[in-house]
Amino acid sequence: AAVGAEPDHRLATAVVRAGADEYFALPQDVAQLTTWLRDGAERLRTDAQASAFAAGERAKLHFDGILGDSPALQAALDRAARVIPRPTVTVLITGETGTGKELLARAIHYNGPRREAPFVDVNCAAIPENLLESELFGHEKGAFTGAVGAKPGLMELAHGGTLFLDEIGHLALSLQGKILRALEERMLRRVGGTRAIPFDVRLVAATHVDLLAAVRRGEFREDLYYRLAVVPIELPALRARNDDV
Repeated sequence: AAVGAEPDHRLATAVVRAGADEYFALPQDVAQLTTWLRDGAERLRTDAQASAFAAGERAKLHFDGILGDSPALQAALDRAARVIPRPTVTVLITGETGTGKELLARAIHYNGPRREAPFVDVNCAAIPENLLESELFGHEKGAFTGAVGAKPGLMELAHGGTLFLDEIGHLALSLQGKILRALEERMLRRVGGTRAIPFDVRLVAATHVDLLAAVRRGEFREDLYYRLAVVPIELPALRARNDDV
């Protein structure tokens, strides 16, 4: 705010255009100035109380290894803290490589109600495409050459816990549809099998890829994107974690 002695409308307009919220001409505007100061102080107290509450909630959780104190990072951790108690809510973590997406996924699991059940980590970019379906869904005996016995998949092993699909932007389109169906039906079928197997997990996905851009290019299913992005959390780059304003 700006304070002056001249009740001049042109002066007030110029001051506001220069960046001031208000212009008060004294002494006639002293009551309005007093009210403005009181309201501003109340807003500051409310913001401070909200920040203290959020910091207290974060202190109850363990975000080990996720370093930084920027407002953007704290906002991401606050968003994670709100979703942690909700065991069925799907989370999509985005951010550059090295920002701690897997660390945050583990924090969501191990601080939450599914902590006693498995945390199963699948890197969709590290497993060859021709093997990934069998790794995820498992297979029955004789499903393909070399399948000498039945084998549960990683999705099945995650039952009751958390399935973390890292680098999901690299998932082949054919597998995207099968995963979407499993999520919607809460059932899965092994490769070469017909038996429906219960599938109850909290799904956390992560990617450094711009999935919406991938959707526009036809490289990622739009329906799967919206199924994943129920709670989107963006982790800021490491270079931005100590100098946000």
